Amino acid sequence: MTTPTEPARVRLDKWLWAARFFKTRALSAEAIDKGHVSVNGQAAKASREPRVGDTIEFRQGTEARVVIVRGLSAVRGPAPVAQRLYEETPESVARRLAAAEQRRLAPEPALSQPMGRPTKRDRRTLKDWGDRWSASLDDDGSE
Repeated sequence: MTTPTEPARVRLDKWLWAARFFKTRALSAEAIDKGHVSVNGQAAKASREPRVGDTIEFRQGTEARVVIVRGLSAVRGPAPVAQRLYEETPESVARRLAAAEQRRLAPEPALSQPMGRPTKRDRRTLKDWGDRWSASLDDDGSE
């Protein structure tokens, strides 16, 4: 049964946006189009209408989440209101917390590396290293 503020029908992409899983409706539609969202174990389309009690599985970034629909809304409201639209399964919460703990304990080494082209100063340092530590067979180091 729906209340006056709760619509009888709402699109899946709009519900994911209203429940604050995605920042824009376009991002939620894109995730659905890429096949990152399934409803009750079946691949979903953006126009699908979720119902109360449906289980929605989706990837949000690198994390997989499983939620049960508890309410419908076509408008994006404040976070406390949006959190009443769904209930995350205990298994999903446990996986998310375990992944967060793993990221905290063992951060990705590539993230600590600076990205982009070397600066002029970096190039000079690299050139100096090349002059001092030459691995060529012609250079015996005695002159």
